[in-house]
Amino acid sequence: GMRNHEHVPAPLVESIARISRGGCYKLLQILLRHKLVAHDGKKYDGFRLTYHGYDFLAIRALAMRGSIVSVGRRLGVGKESDVHYAQGPNGELLALKLHRLGRISFRAIKEKRDYLKGREHASWMYMARLAAVKEYAYMKALQDEGF
Repeated sequence: GMRNHEHVPAPLVESIARISRGGCYKLLQILLRHKLVAHDGKKYDGFRLTYHGYDFLAIRALAMRGSIVSVGRRLGVGKESDVHYAQGPNGELLALKLHRLGRISFRAIKEKRDYLKGREHASWMYMARLAAVKEYAYMKALQDEGF
């Protein structure tokens, strides 16, 4: 949905999720209440995923994979990300980094980083995903070398 739309119309959400109009409306209202999605009804009637919604999906994926069992309080906030305590499956203490590109204090990222690779436009959420993938590759390479 958001790959091709800034705001995804409710009928498209219904068709992608394969649920009825009433069920879709009820679920979207729950997601709106918890600020996991945002609604824009001014110029285009549609919904978009928020950073909180994106975080929820990422944390759920990590939990389903068995990488983490809980998320704790915030450890720190930076220009590009928030870092939280997390607990691993064996009780180990982990740091969970949630990327937040596009904050007001750091809007020049398109010129300072090479995330776009020739593309002119991309959403902040997409660039946050690219930043996370790139950082994971660096961290994995360091771990493989014994750091």
